[in-house]
Amino acid sequence: MNKSATGLLLGSALVLGLSGCASSGSQSSMSSSSNNDAWYSSPFVCGLAGGLIGGGIGYGVSGHDDEETGSAVGGVAGATAGALLCSNNEPEVLDSDNDGVPDDRDQCPGTPAGVAVDAQGCPLDSDGDGVPDYQDQCPGTPAGVEVNAQGCPLDSDGDGVPDYQDQCPNTPAGAKVNALGCVANLVLKNVNFKFDSAELTSNAQQILDGVAQKLNANESVRVKLKGYTDSIGTEAYNKDLSQRRADSVKQYLVSQGVSTDRIETQGYGESNPVATNSTAEGRAQNRRTEVEPLGDAGQTMDRTQNNSSM
Repeated sequence: MNKSATGLLLGSALVLGLSGCASSGSQSSMSSSSNNDAWYSSPFVCGLAGGLIGGGIGYGVSGHDDEETGSAVGGVAGATAGALLCSNNEPEVLDSDNDGVPDDRDQCPGTPAGVAVDAQGCPLDSDGDGVPDYQDQCPGTPAGVEVNAQGCPLDSDGDGVPDYQDQCPNTPAGAKVNALGCVANLVLKNVNFKFDSAELTSNAQQILDGVAQKLNANESVRVKLKGYTDSIGTEAYNKDLSQRRADSVKQYLVSQGVSTDRIETQGYGESNPVATNSTAEGRAQNRRTEVEPLGDAGQTMDRTQNNSSM
């Protein structure tokens, strides 16, 4: 076999080997990023193989007088081609806001520097109120509570008690309120009982559902349920009836999740009337249950002080 044929055969074999090497490296890089560093896909190895290929081809096609020159030129060209063939030509992945999530997957581009983000590149919102943690001035807002732009629960009447805890919405501006958001004790209107009984009506239970919901939202508040009756009947009987009715309200609130140790009860009978007992309308007003906040949480609060502390 002459020199040219030998060179061409050697070159062909090396070409096939280099092609398989580069192909394997390419496929491996697609299946696993760790394979990008495999020895056979290294530009240096491919360059060395390419140099041998080019040198072999140059040697095989050159004449007797320029074998060394042909081998050298072919080797340089082959080495360059091999290195380029195995180099990583994948485009650079950009992360414009440097949050660790590439731009092609970042659903919230332009995140400020240093802000923690989720897998989609969006700032964390731990309490799920729609205001990112880094802007949220009231973290830990309960689920479903409406908030303002600062992430704080709304306080529509500006009395210092958030709407979701306020038992007395629409308090006049500047009024001092207690922990329930009320100017005075909360009177449970339309919380009625069956005749001469401590059994709550279905309408009363619906009203107490709302009271329980707001008490559960403000677990720092302890309350006292104060029962009253009109003047019909003996004083002793009325006091006992008012106590049983206050206890009945407590039992219902506890059944709705309010802790029993947060509620005290006391029956006052026909004492402390708020209207005359000489009319049916007045007697109806006197048959009532009041909710009085207790302890430090029950002290009156100045609206201005509360707004400045929130």
